[in-house]
Amino acid sequence: MGYPLNRMRRTRLTPAIRALLGSSTYRPQNLILPMFVREGAESPKEIPSMPGVFQHSLTSFIQYAERAQSFGIQAIAIFGVPMHKDARGSEASNPNGITQVAIRVLKDRFGDSLLAIPDLCLDEFSDHGHCGILGQNGEVDNDKTLDRYREIAISLANSGADIVAPSGMMDGQVGAIRQVLDDEGYTDCGILAYSAKYASCLYGPFRDAVEVSIQGGGDRKSYQQDIFRDKREALLEAKLDVDEGADFVMVKPAGTNLDVIAHLRENIDVPICAYQVSGEYSMIAAASAKGWLDRNSLIKESLHSIFRSGADMAITYFALEIAEELYG
Repeated sequence: MGYPLNRMRRTRLTPAIRALLGSSTYRPQNLILPMFVREGAESPKEIPSMPGVFQHSLTSFIQYAERAQSFGIQAIAIFGVPMHKDARGSEASNPNGITQVAIRVLKDRFGDSLLAIPDLCLDEFSDHGHCGILGQNGEVDNDKTLDRYREIAISLANSGADIVAPSGMMDGQVGAIRQVLDDEGYTDCGILAYSAKYASCLYGPFRDAVEVSIQGGGDRKSYQQDIFRDKREALLEAKLDVDEGADFVMVKPAGTNLDVIAHLRENIDVPICAYQVSGEYSMIAAASAKGWLDRNSLIKESLHSIFRSGADMAITYFALEIAEELYG
């Protein structure tokens, strides 16, 4: 059985949303394809640490999205790669920024039939690589960051985002975003909250993809969750996000946190999204390229385990590959 749609709190129940939540095993309609769009790119550029995944131009972004939709995929997670970065991540809220343009192009082409789910964060846009505004001591200032997230949320909603996905793990981020969206009339713009996002080593290839390096060789352990902590912390964070207005909660990375997905499924009554992250993709790609493991079998096993643990949907770089096999 899929998720009970009558329990959805905010998100407008378009056919694509219904399809996203309509099954307890994977199929193209509940796989979300993450895509990187690079400002100023004239052609797609393969990411060396993620063979088969590209930084797209706007043209190739739409071409790839068309192919994805033709095989049943109905949601795209959008990550913009800007030409300019600064301390406050100005391009993240620029109405003509790469993410905003990509949303408009996607919605102009597909309307409600393909969901636009842009990342709402600052790391891709900041010159220091952190997910928020830095204070005088070099630490992330939570409250100043929330002000920026409000600005970004409105910019993304203005551009046509169906769902915004705040990934920065700031305290109170969901409540701040929900309030400003409601105040500006975007009551049907959903929020996919990165509720259990762990400070994992599996994000390295993603940082290559968005060209992010953390200032001074630092890390994000001060605001992301500790991978070695008890899973009850994840439940607390997810419940807080739901109370603040999240329509969906996320666990990231997926494969190393199946127990967390299962724990949330037993205790949270909103849809759960699992992110099969860049490092998970790259490990499977590398092992199969060496001939050590069968690529297709491993992709299927990994996705089955994610959905069996209780996920309703998954963000995965294998989405189109699997969809082509199922519908090809």
